[in-house]
Amino acid sequence: MEYDNVFLSVAQSCDNGVQGLLDAFFGFLSRRTDFYYGATEKDAKRLVLENFTKHRDVALARREEEKKELHEREERERKRREEKKKEAIMANLAPPNDLSKTDNLNGTSEELSDTSTLPQTEAKPLLEKSDLPKPIKVGSSPDDEEEEEDKGKLKPNEGNGADLPNYSWTQTLSDVDIKIPTRLPHIIKSRDVYVEIAKKHIKIGLKNREPILSGNLYNEVKTEECVWSLVDGITILVHLEKTNKMEWWSRICDGEPEMNTRKVQPENSKLSDLDGETRSMVEKMMYDQRQKELGLPTSEDQKKQEMLKKFMAAHPEMDFSKCKFS
Repeated sequence: MEYDNVFLSVAQSCDNGVQGLLDAFFGFLSRRTDFYYGATEKDAKRLVLENFTKHRDVALARREEEKKELHEREERERKRREEKKKEAIMANLAPPNDLSKTDNLNGTSEELSDTSTLPQTEAKPLLEKSDLPKPIKVGSSPDDEEEEEDKGKLKPNEGNGADLPNYSWTQTLSDVDIKIPTRLPHIIKSRDVYVEIAKKHIKIGLKNREPILSGNLYNEVKTEECVWSLVDGITILVHLEKTNKMEWWSRICDGEPEMNTRKVQPENSKLSDLDGETRSMVEKMMYDQRQKELGLPTSEDQKKQEMLKKFMAAHPEMDFSKCKFS
């Protein structure tokens, strides 16, 4: 404000902080003005109270706004940490490219490559073979079907997105960044660009020209956290904040070439960097994933089998030979 520097200088030279400043100000009014006797005592008090109330309300409103901004920053930081935690989980759950190079929780890579040489005790089921139905493989595996479906899809770039003729894009689990070169022989200004971002739709282009990118988004975004900028007058950068932060996008808009999300390579995180709860969750998921790859029961399956085994032992009078277990 206009007189802030003056009052700040006075406040710094006064003792007792605000009390000293008020004492100096009202002393000035008594010595150099007719504030106390030029008007009635009642009017003087009214003026003081009116100005006190006016600036008190402004100060309280500003304080509430500052507290709100602080809370929002803390909430964004909390969400960022949660997203990092989720990315760590997804990174550690990424399917290995070569299973034979991955150590099995129950043995070494050499034992993985030839499971027929393992002693019976190494992978002994909780129930005898006669108690459980043998798995029957019919047709091609789901992995084969998925790989067939992925034929013709783009290979992800280094940013887990795709490079297309008119633009390129990258992503993390939480956001998407789009880079669009203007391809003009001259520098432009922000007013020459139009960017429209809705929850499920986007439109980007140069004014008086056809849109460079337009259509329904792969999934919803948080519009209040989406931003764009023009870099060096030649490149449009758009940042989209995903609503669902546990999925990889295969494209930006419907109808655009799709990227193979099965080949996404998230940044690996060390288990030692995670907190205890997250680390336990990741280790359990990794164990279950490897058990599935080996055709062995997951931790949840093992619990169910153990419960079934205890039930059968507690009821020897019942005949389970004709029961089918799934």
